[in-house]
Amino acid sequence: MMEVSLIHAVFMEVLSWNRARINFLSNFIIALLKVRTVNLVEIATGFSGQATKDSKYRRIKRFFQAFPVDAFTIACLILQILSRQETGWVLVMDRTNWKLGKETINVLMLGIAHQGIAFPLLWMLLPKTGNSNTGERIQLMERFLTFFGKDRIAFFTADREFIGKEWFAYLLEKFIAFRIRIRENMLIANAQGFLVPAKTLFQDLRVGEYKILAGKRKVRGIDLYVIGLLLPDGEYLILVTDKNPETALDDYAKRWEIETLFAAFKTRGFRFEDTHMTDPERISKLIALMAIAFCWAHTTGEWLHHQKPIKRKKHGRKEISIFRYGLDHLREMLLNISEKYCEFRKMIQRLRRWLLSGFPGFAQNDAERNCQYILHQVQDTIDLPSAA
Repeated sequence: MMEVSLIHAVFMEVLSWNRARINFLSNFIIALLKVRTVNLVEIATGFSGQATKDSKYRRIKRFFQAFPVDAFTIACLILQILSRQETGWVLVMDRTNWKLGKETINVLMLGIAHQGIAFPLLWMLLPKTGNSNTGERIQLMERFLTFFGKDRIAFFTADREFIGKEWFAYLLEKFIAFRIRIRENMLIANAQGFLVPAKTLFQDLRVGEYKILAGKRKVRGIDLYVIGLLLPDGEYLILVTDKNPETALDDYAKRWEIETLFAAFKTRGFRFEDTHMTDPERISKLIALMAIAFCWAHTTGEWLHHQKPIKRKKHGRKEISIFRYGLDHLREMLLNISEKYCEFRKMIQRLRRWLLSGFPGFAQNDAERNCQYILHQVQDTIDLPSAA
């Protein structure tokens, strides 16, 4: 109970939820860090209190059935934990999916690239298999713009799924700079204005070489800069961008950070695929709780790396990711709380400072004021059932 009481006190300072809800949130985050799986039966074993495991499990199920989780509240909480950079937010979008029996879990995610990984910000469950469509992407981006505006965006980046005339036109209309990979066989205009497969314009490249085509070219009817790179496996990495083509390849590299996030959600972290839930609304709530635990673990890892840098292997990569560095540290303390209580208390104090620090590096704008309003003023409408 000691560890739950500590984090409960912090959430009480930043959220206007009622005490029962915050108690549940605190218990769930602590349990998730302990058991490292979203399987609700396992989560129940990590809940504190005198109630039986079955009673705790029923309480968890009631939460996912009845408790409305506001996406903007969670996004604001994540942004309070995230150490933002003055150069702006790099938005990344991607999709992760898997099969659960006959059901397909298909999640479209929008995140902010940060320190080699993406912080989850907004997401939606797609009611189908396969790729997202332009309307779904626009819906997710509009949710972001409605609340946070476009002033904080440095650029948007995504992979080959996220292409199309309407999508490119939408990003241009909203003045969102983008670096997006296209398929090798997509038709674009050559120097004479004739449409040809994109890869034919880069056949003179050697492995590792890249080229920026002169001037803007027609890509699905939109004038864009085109950049090509020949990869070691013989594939071409071809990007389109509305501006700054000379930095497009380096900028696009940040797209991989959302893949790292998905790995942290799955096998390298909370084993997202262990869930037996298929209802989109309930899965969305589960992602919200995972997102909070992820952000805390990663930010803890950043702090630890600053204190004691992670060793690197001979090939130069870190022995362990920053996320796992923080997750393992928090988990070790929680599983040995009697001996590590004082140390854990200090980590809670750091979490409190991160949550109460506002938006460092920026003058407060509408996005920051909205976050402060959401975190401190939103009122509860449904009481969370207490533990049996």
